[in-house]
Amino acid sequence: MTPEQPGPAPLRFGYGTNGLADLRLDDALALLADLGYDGVGLTLDHMHLDPLAPDLAARTRQVGRRLAALGLEVTVETGARYVLDPRRKHGPSLLDPDPADRSRRADLLLRAVRVAADLGAHAVHSFSGTLPPGTDEATAWNRLAEALNPVLEAATAADIPLAVEPEPGHLLATLADFHHLRHALGDPTHLGLTLDLGHCQCLEPLSPADCVRAAAPWLRHVQIEDMRRGHHEHLPFGDGEIDFPAVLDALAATGYAALTVVELPRHSHAGPHYAETSLPFLRTAAARPDSSAPLSDSAPTSAFPDGVPSASLGPPFP
Repeated sequence: MTPEQPGPAPLRFGYGTNGLADLRLDDALALLADLGYDGVGLTLDHMHLDPLAPDLAARTRQVGRRLAALGLEVTVETGARYVLDPRRKHGPSLLDPDPADRSRRADLLLRAVRVAADLGAHAVHSFSGTLPPGTDEATAWNRLAEALNPVLEAATAADIPLAVEPEPGHLLATLADFHHLRHALGDPTHLGLTLDLGHCQCLEPLSPADCVRAAAPWLRHVQIEDMRRGHHEHLPFGDGEIDFPAVLDALAATGYAALTVVELPRHSHAGPHYAETSLPFLRTAAARPDSSAPLSDSAPTSAFPDGVPSASLGPPFP
């Protein structure tokens, strides 16, 4: 008798601290543990484990002890809006003309790698940044590769994946762009992918479920929220167009074992509410193989079934 093959492992859900910015970090972690989350997407920011304040290593150890006591896993995220520059959102970037500015962003990523290693994180998330005015794409790709090289060396030494996120409006915006970077860097083992499932709905030619299947070999971190075709706006579950049973079934089938993190940074004013309602939605969707029945009566139909109008992609950052 042939033994049965084990099914895919259950998905493990987390919530991003960038959607809980009005809470102290300790309170945010306690909330997520109480609600039953498996982990947290920890954005290094001035209110949550400030990466630039003194005694980072000691503060990281304290957070690590708290995570362990609460039974929470962690991925380290680096999308804080103003942590490096109080006047320039997500600035400076790895693409900036000034080498000193690029170095500041790379230093943030190096700090994030050290934090991730100390916390035993699944991965360190990063992104490319937008194309600076007056910079051609070839130059920008060269800057990106050059700036990431020392970060990848540190990630390799720490055995922590660096998970780059395709972001609408950025130089690296799509799965195809991720592969362009991967090939340019020589396909390093510790370069992986952060896949934001809403971004797939927003602008990828494939459906979110097909994006998951196509990206499976490189998946190191997953972000999740609802979204509509052609609009880069992170929405609560049920307010967009994503077929969540289908996409979560595809994700589970890949054997992905790290965190799938809810990404609702613009709903931080009601973060505890959305943290409470998101997990039951995701668990229900993950348990429902039949995607024909809607999970929410309020979910709209696609306004752009035949393509993405480039003018409506919306703001380039969450």
